[in-house]
Amino acid sequence: MDKSVRTENIHVTSTKNVVIRWASSPRDYKWLQSLWVSRWGGETMVSHGQFFKVTELKAFLATDQGKIFGALTFSANPGQSECVSLDALAPRMGIGTALLNAWESWARHQEIERLWLITSNDNLNALRFYQKRGFRLCRFYPGAVDAARLQKPEIPLLGETGIPIHDEIELEKWIGTESGY
Repeated sequence: MDKSVRTENIHVTSTKNVVIRWASSPRDYKWLQSLWVSRWGGETMVSHGQFFKVTELKAFLATDQGKIFGALTFSANPGQSECVSLDALAPRMGIGTALLNAWESWARHQEIERLWLITSNDNLNALRFYQKRGFRLCRFYPGAVDAARLQKPEIPLLGETGIPIHDEIELEKWIGTESGY
């Protein structure tokens, strides 16, 4: 297996055959490790001062005919679940939404009421994506990425659009209630 997940040859024309399934095998988690190394700079992630190892998280995979096109990793605690990473290797094809829907469905069956996640201040695509799917901004952590960078120097100083990365933004979605608030 390659050391990195290659995305240049991924061509999805429809998501009608995409199956969302649990990451369950050592091979699945090896793939997730490669994904994190290539997209997040290592096998660990730092968010809100906490270290996450991909091998210690629950994960959903989006597959089509055995090929993986996306992943959502998350942790769960009583009453709430945190999305640690969401990666759709074929953007704007519905894969991220399908993974998010699977996570929400799982959470409803577990009687979890609050879904939440952290993104950085520069990640405008993520802010747009999650808000369109019912997530709301709930907390702002100035300087949190700067602090995380001291623990994980691989975190870049600038985002893809050239915005300096300094802060974390928390988004949440309350499920199982009419208004969520």
